[in-house]
Amino acid sequence: MKTLLLVVGRTTDTHFRAAIGDYLQRLEHYLPFEVEVIPELKNTKSLTASLQKEKEGELILKALQPGDVVVLLDERGKELRSVEFAQYMAQKMNSVARRLVFVIGGPYGFSQRVYDAAVEKLSLSRMTFSHQMVRLVFVEQLYRAMAILNGEPYHHE
Repeated sequence: MKTLLLVVGRTTDTHFRAAIGDYLQRLEHYLPFEVEVIPELKNTKSLTASLQKEKEGELILKALQPGDVVVLLDERGKELRSVEFAQYMAQKMNSVARRLVFVIGGPYGFSQRVYDAAVEKLSLSRMTFSHQMVRLVFVEQLYRAMAILNGEPYHHE
């Protein structure tokens, strides 16, 4: 199984890029993982939030492949503790044949078509984070899950 983080817009903050890069390097040891960036839309000032979600949704759907298991990182998703997320990943690693795709949408969230394409939604917190910060939190939690599954001391109960 390959794991993909699909994001709308690139990470511009150098501190976030460096920290994300560090976790991406650490994850190479555990599983095939990559981040795919969908370019942000141009001239969004003239678009309503709804239209922006639709246009971003089209790009997200275009990036998906047949057989992908799509999980949205969404504020209304299920919240898991780190150990529960590790168990979730273990189950997915045993059941997903091709790609497990986690998706972080744009500033207004997802279009209905993207919600319809997803098998589930996960939330990293009830709090709101910037989209750049969500990327860092997710890759850190994925690394933590892999460390838990491998009995390594990164995570403490």
